[in-house]
Amino acid sequence: MYVHPAFRIGLAEALPILRERAFGQLVVPTPEAPLAVHVPFLIEEAGPERLRLELHVARANPIHTHVGDGCRCLVICQTDDAYISPDWYGIENQVPTWTYVAVHLTGTAIIMADDRKLDHVDRLSAQFESRLAPKPPWTSGKMDAQKRRAMLAAIVAISVDVDRVEAQKKLLQHKTEAARRGAIQGLGGTGDARSLGIAALIEDTLEDR
Repeated sequence: MYVHPAFRIGLAEALPILRERAFGQLVVPTPEAPLAVHVPFLIEEAGPERLRLELHVARANPIHTHVGDGCRCLVICQTDDAYISPDWYGIENQVPTWTYVAVHLTGTAIIMADDRKLDHVDRLSAQFESRLAPKPPWTSGKMDAQKRRAMLAAIVAISVDVDRVEAQKKLLQHKTEAARRGAIQGLGGTGDARSLGIAALIEDTLEDR
């Protein structure tokens, strides 16, 4: 991913984004063309400037056959995004742009052992069930053993050892405060949830000054 110096963020800032969003696209190479799947994931620090992801796909999805014994891959995680009209800046000779927050993770994907799948599913579901409190969390223990075995047989778990992180918040940091405030006002007038999310993030750039 091309990262503009004004928008680049480091791992310390990218990691909370990955943990909060915890959803993205796994892209692997094939002889014909790259193949992608949209998946939730677990992420943990695996050493200085290194991360490890866990995810799973349906066994019916052929993407896992291209992972095989290991392959290079890309994981893309993106949060809110929004169009910016140049009219909002209040200055002349501007052009439209798109604002967004994105993290690209490059690494090596491998198939996880079958005996790790239940633990993977339990930790992945716990990650999202915890966000639904005070609802009592769902656990795989609520399934009967036969159904649980069938569920696990129907998925393939994949681990990604990440060795490169490219991340950016493209939030008009190169614009003046007045221009950014104009964009915030314009985004707020759209009523669109993603635009409102971007407006809040641009507001944060002003508070960081």
